[in-house]
Amino acid sequence: MNRYIWFLLLVCNIGCTILSKESRFAHTEGTRFIVNGEPYSFMGANMWYAAILASEGEGGDTLRLFKELDLLKGLGVDNIRVLVGAEGEAGVHSKIEPVLQKTPGVYNDTLLRGLDKLMVELGKREMMAVLYLGNSWEWSGGYSQYLMWSGEGRAPIPNIDGWHPFRDYVAGFVACDSCKAMFSDHVKFIVSRVNSITGRPYSEDAALFSWQIANEPRAFSDEGKEAFYNWLTDVAALIKSIDKNHMVSTGSEGLYGCEVDIDLYKRIHSDENIDYLNMHIWPYNWGWASKDSIEEKLANSITETETYMKIHIEIAENLRKPLVLEEFGYPRDGFSFSRNSTVRARDAYYKFVIDRIKKSSSEGGALVGGNFWGWGGFAGSVTGSYNWKKGDPYTGDPAQEPQGLYSVFVSDSSTLQVIRQFGHTSF
Repeated sequence: MNRYIWFLLLVCNIGCTILSKESRFAHTEGTRFIVNGEPYSFMGANMWYAAILASEGEGGDTLRLFKELDLLKGLGVDNIRVLVGAEGEAGVHSKIEPVLQKTPGVYNDTLLRGLDKLMVELGKREMMAVLYLGNSWEWSGGYSQYLMWSGEGRAPIPNIDGWHPFRDYVAGFVACDSCKAMFSDHVKFIVSRVNSITGRPYSEDAALFSWQIANEPRAFSDEGKEAFYNWLTDVAALIKSIDKNHMVSTGSEGLYGCEVDIDLYKRIHSDENIDYLNMHIWPYNWGWASKDSIEEKLANSITETETYMKIHIEIAENLRKPLVLEEFGYPRDGFSFSRNSTVRARDAYYKFVIDRIKKSSSEGGALVGGNFWGWGGFAGSVTGSYNWKKGDPYTGDPAQEPQGLYSVFVSDSSTLQVIRQFGHTSF
């Protein structure tokens, strides 16, 4: 064979290997994630505000972002879960700002470039992002905003109007064809985006771990479960039709995100376009501990957590798909919001979760990843109050929750040490 032809064939073969899906994009093989050709297990962080920090406009702070990412990478955290952006009006109680999608199809270009910048910075550090495209909760607009855009009247705000009015209102989302159509348009717009900095489509970016349909999507009623199933599987298929390189996940809390219907959870995650399973675990929110028993009920919280995990691990292993505990948190000692408070109970809870994921990963189990909630990093002091207000720093706690309660700050050295014990691990 001519030496020149032989050399070209060799170069082509190497190039094709480098560009193969197996070496470029995170994907699954049975209950494993594969990254760069190796099994991948991780302890990641929730950093919902990262794309805002990356922008050059309101809320932007690229110097903070760079420090945050460098510190996380140093801890071994290379997977972050990020909100693509909020919807609707500014100036709404319990809602983050600035807003990405002001009205249907009208976007804040500065924030879009911030998302682009974030993906570039993650790529530089060999980190990855789960990008969630929507939200069932009010703190970023979510279901409520699409219903208001569809003419369903003012959305109740849980912290003001109560849980039941809010639940009954947002239950209408999965039955609202115009809401779902607007959301699909949003999905098409974001998933097909070309990065303004690199000129590369998001579908070709290895820094994208997965697209996620929404943060904690729910049917919010028994009557809406079938429509909920159809909506999630339709959106998953839509994403795959645009981007065949990346994984898709739902963002589900698990059993509690499916109206306590484990068969619905299993059916949704059986879908061929949904690559892995999610679950969220919130001991205080779910009544396993109370404000006056954060430390005293730690053992009970761990027991309940193990039970919840086992239910979902069994389903994931039956489906032969990986499982990620992509949200978990435990309040600061004494239910304090102060970053000066102790975090003994939280550290113990984190250690249990991390050890449990490591054990599953090392034994070939389905539970192979987790993202703690949430990263507060270098956030300065909150100026005002219980809830986030415009001008306050972004912490791990979204706008409707006590600022500092669940956040992990750089000053929480003991928690950082627990997180460091996992980091990024290959088995």
